[in-house]
Amino acid sequence: MSITRRITFRLYPSPSQVKTLSYWRRLHKDLYNAAIANRKNQYKHFKKSVDYYEQQNCLPEFKEVWYEYKQLGSHALQATLKRVDMAFQRFFKGLGGYPKFKSIRHYSGWTYPCIAGWKALSNGKNGQLELSNLGKIQMRGSARTWGKPTTCTIVNRQGNWYASITVQCVPARETGVNAIGLDFGCLTAVACSDGAVVENPRYLAATQTKIKVASKSKRRKTKPDFKKKIKASSRWKKANKKVAKLQRKVGAQRQDWVHKVAAEIVSCNSLVATEKLNIKAMTHKAKSGSKRKAQKTGLNRSILDVGMGGLRSAIEYKLTEAGGIFVEVPTQKVKPSQTCPQCGSQKKKELSERIHICSCGFTCDRDVAAAQVMLNWAMGLGTNLNKRRSDSSTSTHCGGQKPTI
Repeated sequence: MSITRRITFRLYPSPSQVKTLSYWRRLHKDLYNAAIANRKNQYKHFKKSVDYYEQQNCLPEFKEVWYEYKQLGSHALQATLKRVDMAFQRFFKGLGGYPKFKSIRHYSGWTYPCIAGWKALSNGKNGQLELSNLGKIQMRGSARTWGKPTTCTIVNRQGNWYASITVQCVPARETGVNAIGLDFGCLTAVACSDGAVVENPRYLAATQTKIKVASKSKRRKTKPDFKKKIKASSRWKKANKKVAKLQRKVGAQRQDWVHKVAAEIVSCNSLVATEKLNIKAMTHKAKSGSKRKAQKTGLNRSILDVGMGGLRSAIEYKLTEAGGIFVEVPTQKVKPSQTCPQCGSQKKKELSERIHICSCGFTCDRDVAAAQVMLNWAMGLGTNLNKRRSDSSTSTHCGGQKPTI
């Protein structure tokens, strides 16, 4: 089965190519802002809504007046207009605010939506990227599975240039014959049903002191204020780059860790059961006037530092590539942290209770027990446990035997 995968390569353009890429990036930014201004003015003065196709059809005449846009390619310009249209569609659906004009600092790059205007001279490991009207650029990177390139996005991050290429490929990934349940947390990142635990690397916590020092130094400099027409000082720009570099390093470390852990889990297990996560609800802000606002902020930071959502998504798509089965357990119905994996009885626990102790004699780590409950449910044993609990004389006491898996 052919699927789409994205690979990011680091580009190493020459000084003259860097100058051209920066100029093209600014042109795309100006087109983006012009498209927003056109929609805004047409509706404000004439009560007329402008759609994507109307702006796209104006591109030939637009390039006759602004001839510097001819070197960018029609498809890349259409993709920039499509970004504007998607921003307005999100606004109309209530998913975002009204689209704003972007400065060059907040406009990272542009996209080639098809194979026109660029060519990847690579077999998936390093190679060159050829752009129309610019030439060949050395690129470095490695794809696990290479295929037919379809789109290319040129991105500038912290002064470095990258090419994000999507390919149509048929991934080949091996998996084992075992089954496992996973419980995500902050104390330990992952607790497995077989008793193994994956420690939380805490990349943000390890770098937080450096980020705070750099941010404090940044606040002492003159920051930009466009309303008061105050430009940022050179020292502020330098300090801002330092903070961004530290934060980007944390993100890169977390992403690398996520993919390594997910690959290791998938390589051994063809069935993975885990809880259904709602990261947005878990990390919502504390209510106004709450006395535990600082504690909630720290908890949110810890949850996001683990990268639960990214790890869950990585496991799911890698398992799908390998032909395995990924099961999400409804926690509201099953209640893994309150259920005994051996007899199925439920007993509410406080967060401070880290050991699962049941009257049936079963004792183990709380998170490991929750992972075992989720695995039982995924393998079809959840109904049997519920029936056994209902047949028991007391719902809060255990008296059954461990189910055979």
